[in-house]
Amino acid sequence: MERLFMLLASLSGFIAVAAGAFGAHALKKRLSEDMFAVFEVGVRYQMYHVFALIAVAWMISKSASPVLTTAGVCFVIGSLVFSGSLYLLALTGTRWLGAITPIGGLAFLLGWLCLAWAVWKT
Repeated sequence: MERLFMLLASLSGFIAVAAGAFGAHALKKRLSEDMFAVFEVGVRYQMYHVFALIAVAWMISKSASPVLTTAGVCFVIGSLVFSGSLYLLALTGTRWLGAITPIGGLAFLLGWLCLAWAVWKT
């Protein structure tokens, strides 16, 4: 699992940097201020959770735990749902996508709780 989470963290970091550059250079003048801010929140949270996923992979390399695996899965799901829905909302203007964003936020929260639990138990 540690290799998988490191791979996913690396790919997610690549996507976050590419999305940030795309936003700054191609979208800034095409999106409204509000939608550009939405896009930037997606990039920011995706990058934060790259580091969380790296921490999970590192911890799994020291002591594998189902709780750590759950944390990693939650961070991946959170990035896909939270950041992905914000990217799509900003790019398409499809408002209902904002309704699924909190599901990704809940996945992030659960991931952080699992990570805290795993740290507490080691």
